[in-house]
Amino acid sequence: MAKLIDGREVAETLKSKLLTLTETLAKETGVKPGLAILRVGEDPASQLYVHTKGISAKEIGFHFEEHAFPAWVAPAALESTIQELNQSPHIHGIILQLPLPTPLDKAYFLSLVDPQKDVDGLHPLNVGKLFQGSSGGFVPPTPLGCLLLLQTLYPSLEGRMVGIVGGSALVGKPMAMLMLQQGATVWVAHSKTVNLPALCETAEILIVAIGSPGFIQGEWIQNGATVLDVGINRLASGKIVGDVDFATAEKRAGAITPVPGGVGPMTVVSLLRNTLESAYRSVGWEFPVL
Repeated sequence: MAKLIDGREVAETLKSKLLTLTETLAKETGVKPGLAILRVGEDPASQLYVHTKGISAKEIGFHFEEHAFPAWVAPAALESTIQELNQSPHIHGIILQLPLPTPLDKAYFLSLVDPQKDVDGLHPLNVGKLFQGSSGGFVPPTPLGCLLLLQTLYPSLEGRMVGIVGGSALVGKPMAMLMLQQGATVWVAHSKTVNLPALCETAEILIVAIGSPGFIQGEWIQNGATVLDVGINRLASGKIVGDVDFATAEKRAGAITPVPGGVGPMTVVSLLRNTLESAYRSVGWEFPVL
């Protein structure tokens, strides 16, 4: 049976380090990291995500703000709030919680966020820096969390065959860039990929973010492979499951993340890490490598 990769445990260890760094920053500069999240509409999943992020931020001493808008909000009102947060000296991280209700233009509103406060790593400038391998940008929290998990399992990712199923801008594409920067060999596939099962079996590390419950079957997985399941899907029964069929996958994988309790906690702690790094930059401090 596969070893369970406990994202909660790794996240708690990182949160302890972030708490120490937050306290040091506040003591020596008087700066308290500030995180603001803008949420539009009443999507239950978005409400839960924002609530979870807020609790974690407060636990390590951050200032936290939630700005909630009705689904019918005037675009000018949302734009005005983003600009106010861009100018606020108390806010170091800004998140526009996705998805946005139609007809709001996601790309436009993401581009309004100050790149230096874009702790979700979705502003075009931050995306470009990641693609180029340049420093000074922010990496989206979920891919960053996956990388941090893998670094607890492997002394180096150089030369590893990494397969990524799902090519979204939130996970798949930035994940591929991160893995290439680590010296891994990377392929990216999706639900329409021809002969996907055979391709999956080539991956020593398989990262799945496709948004389809139980899509990846255990027999597709290489014996002893490491599997990171990014998917979060709620079944009609109310049960939360990933994009990998866990029952069959854990019989072949060497290590696998559970859902929930795997990648999710790492996404939250990586968001906090980005926000704290932004606060460090605001006072001219170099952020330590965690």
